Amino acid sequence: MPNDIPILPGLSPVDGLDIHARFDGGAMSSNGGALLLREAGRARKLSALLASSIADARNPARVVHSYVSMIQARMVAIACGHEDCDDLDTLRHDPVLKMACDKRPDADIGLASQPTLSRLENAVNWRMLARMGLRMIDAFCDSYTRVPNEITLDIDDTSDLVHGDQQLCLFNTHAGDYCFQPILVFEAGTGKPVAAILRPGKRPSGAEAASVLRHVIRRIRSNWPRVKILLRGDGHYGTPEVMNVLEDMDCSYVLGLPTNARLKAMAAPWAEDAATRRALHDKDSVRRFYQARYAARSWRRERRIVARVEANAAWERIPASSSPTLPAAGRSIFTTSSTAPGGEWRT
Repeated sequence: MPNDIPILPGLSPVDGLDIHARFDGGAMSSNGGALLLREAGRARKLSALLASSIADARNPARVVHSYVSMIQARMVAIACGHEDCDDLDTLRHDPVLKMACDKRPDADIGLASQPTLSRLENAVNWRMLARMGLRMIDAFCDSYTRVPNEITLDIDDTSDLVHGDQQLCLFNTHAGDYCFQPILVFEAGTGKPVAAILRPGKRPSGAEAASVLRHVIRRIRSNWPRVKILLRGDGHYGTPEVMNVLEDMDCSYVLGLPTNARLKAMAAPWAEDAATRRALHDKDSVRRFYQARYAARSWRRERRIVARVEANAAWERIPASSSPTLPAAGRSIFTTSSTAPGGEWRT
């Protein structure tokens, strides 16, 4: 193998110098993928976008590390698996991480150290964070070559385990540990991230989820005034506050619904019918779908719900006492903004 070969066509030069791979020792790194992240970052200019949201009160004459370079270093390090800010005390001299931040690998001054990065993180207030979030939504919209007619947004939260006594961390029974529980919003068709909100390790309330969606949708509409938006979410997003906001903002939705005694009673005949059909025809599974009009006491109006019931071998193994109204069948119930008529079954 030659001792000097290009890594990959298309890598941007660093300080006017082309990037090559050498196999003769010297400064070495295991973070080669950081150079690809650098190219992706240069295309979207995410570091500069985020840095523009932070007021820099430092004396320009004494600044060594710009906010852009510090944010770039932090993002690349996290993406390479170095989540702890302390890691940068050593990795600040890593040759590839230097190049990922547009520094020469043999530069005397390395990347920002952990204390410098910590000062940056503590200099950010909630207003700056809000501006970052809104500008990331702008970046999502700018990533399209043309304005779409409609988009589908998926909203969910996930457990992010913490290590140590960090701010916002709470014990979460479902996760079985202390964690954050950020809210994430993605565009379903492309998988592109739209928004990410770091928050305490507990399930978001309906009012909190509605506030997040109000800001996200308002920002998208400021870029695309005529786009149609469909939102999809799990049962704990099927709250009156969320549905009211989406209807007021002229958005469609498909949201899961937590079950209750009334919904179980509505589904019970169809669950029993599915179980009977499966037993009579010796099928692996039988699914039935039902749509109806329903209004909980906390809802401001009646809405359409769609129920799916399924009978299969797994449900037959569940003791009847654990689900007395749904013999040998499981069910999922959703509410939707669609105005289709209710009351019809389809197999």
